[in-house]
Amino acid sequence: MSENEMNSEQPIVSLKDVHKSFGDLEVLKGISFDVKKGEVICIIGPSGSGKSTLIRCINALNDINSGSIKVHGREVHDPKLDKLELRKKVGMVFQQFNLFPHKTALENVMMAPVLVLKQNKEEVRKRAEDLIRKVRLQGKEDSYPGELSGGQQQRVAIARSLAMNPDVMLFDEVTSALDPETVKEVLVTIKELAQEGMTCILVTHEMGFAKEVADHIYFTDNGVIVEHGPPSTFFTESSDPRTREFLSQIL
Repeated sequence: MSENEMNSEQPIVSLKDVHKSFGDLEVLKGISFDVKKGEVICIIGPSGSGKSTLIRCINALNDINSGSIKVHGREVHDPKLDKLELRKKVGMVFQQFNLFPHKTALENVMMAPVLVLKQNKEEVRKRAEDLIRKVRLQGKEDSYPGELSGGQQQRVAIARSLAMNPDVMLFDEVTSALDPETVKEVLVTIKELAQEGMTCILVTHEMGFAKEVADHIYFTDNGVIVEHGPPSTFFTESSDPRTREFLSQIL
């Protein structure tokens, strides 16, 4: 087998027996899963089940107590790993949009490639304009965040993350702060990314969306993965009573 073939087999993200505590509270109690290139993984579960902590550990926003998280085979929590290099490869979109209020939509998207990657400003501008178009916000380039709806701001945040040209995108409950009518715009944007082959890991409570786009669904409760599977069986053949109870409450 050639090296390239071996690399294509290697998961892009790999978690092995990850434990994380905040003080005495153990939030993650031994989480393991792999994500292959181009896969869309949805993590679902009740509030407080460790979902957001888990996703923040993948790009080292939270440290871990034990276990291993690798991206492209590199240990994320190796003290020698450059966190900035990691975050170029692993983009993240948060519940709150975290846009700079005094910068336009276009400037928000351009900032990191210009300031962090030191890329040519005119080239970055052209790419940022393309990304604004990609998230269907053409005409809003010069709008400030305060002039945009929540769904529009979240799409700017997605474009901003894509501007770093990441290999993996993490989405942490990105629709939970939005009005119902703007949720769909954001989900359509993520769905298109997934269809283009972007590797995506999403914490979400949008079950219809998970059913439609996920390759694999993980149900977490109380810091462990209770059950997982492809959507075709997960929603209809769940065997664990905790999963069935959770699904009965939200479906």
